[in-house]
Amino acid sequence: MTLRDSLIAAIVPIFLGFGFVIAKPAMEYLPPFLLMGLRFTFVALLLIWWFPIPKSYLKKIFFASLIANTLQYSITYTGLSLIDASAAVLLVQTEVPFGVLFAYFMLKEKPTVRSLIGISIAFIGVYILTGSPNLDGRFFGAALVVTGAGIWALGQVLVKPLSKEINPLALVAWLALFSGPILITLSAIFDGNTINYFKTASLESWIIAIYLGFIMQPITYGCFYYVLKNNPLYKVLPIVTMGIPPTGLLAAIFLLGEKPTAELFIGGTIIILGVILIVFTKTKKDEVKYILILSPIFLPQNPEIIEPNNGNKTIK
Repeated sequence: MTLRDSLIAAIVPIFLGFGFVIAKPAMEYLPPFLLMGLRFTFVALLLIWWFPIPKSYLKKIFFASLIANTLQYSITYTGLSLIDASAAVLLVQTEVPFGVLFAYFMLKEKPTVRSLIGISIAFIGVYILTGSPNLDGRFFGAALVVTGAGIWALGQVLVKPLSKEINPLALVAWLALFSGPILITLSAIFDGNTINYFKTASLESWIIAIYLGFIMQPITYGCFYYVLKNNPLYKVLPIVTMGIPPTGLLAAIFLLGEKPTAELFIGGTIIILGVILIVFTKTKKDEVKYILILSPIFLPQNPEIIEPNNGNKTIK
């Protein structure tokens, strides 16, 4: 990989880790359901015009959106609102071992011995991390984040067949179009008057929502696809995947003033070691298999550069 490609790939975890952390202060004014609803609505408004309606797949997309987007993000970000962002950014890494387990039971993809060892190590790290004083009395929030990671992994198993038939960015757009309004409606039901939240939300919270929807995802997708086009997966993954926890931790420490404990660092390090064992495999078959379960935000199952449809009614 060239230095230029390495630098471009390094942009991806910077934006993603930063975005996950700064979502926390926004939730002081915009509840998790509402913030995620705005995020997906903004993404849909940005992307939906470039792709035709995938009429044959709308029912499957709708069901996948309920799991992979609506349920997962509502649970994960509710958990984030209850615990420190520094702990949450490490706990969400459990999506990788969860993905391996769901792929085995639902897709009959047999994990390697190395993957099973990685899964065990990752969950030992979760046990140590949840013993941190930062999470004292907030186990429910930590449990929500880990549960959200598991639901995301399940969602990716459901999305995987669709990704073979639909252009990845088109799939992102249509999943978001279904999820956004549902989450905003759920917020109105459970959180109260949505209009009041809109009126009282600070300028900072609106800027964060706009960043999540209009800026973070397009930039990360563009950079990731560009680098992936010119480089093998096993060279891109170390930069993209492993860069998110340190970026998130630094953002939590310097932007939110959080003070991670020794247990958090130790548990987080063990989780990442377990993830490394799962992700970094030697064969191309394994590379393809595990790239499919790495991130709900920027890793579609058909990693290719996306071009606007420009009127062509064929969806790749």
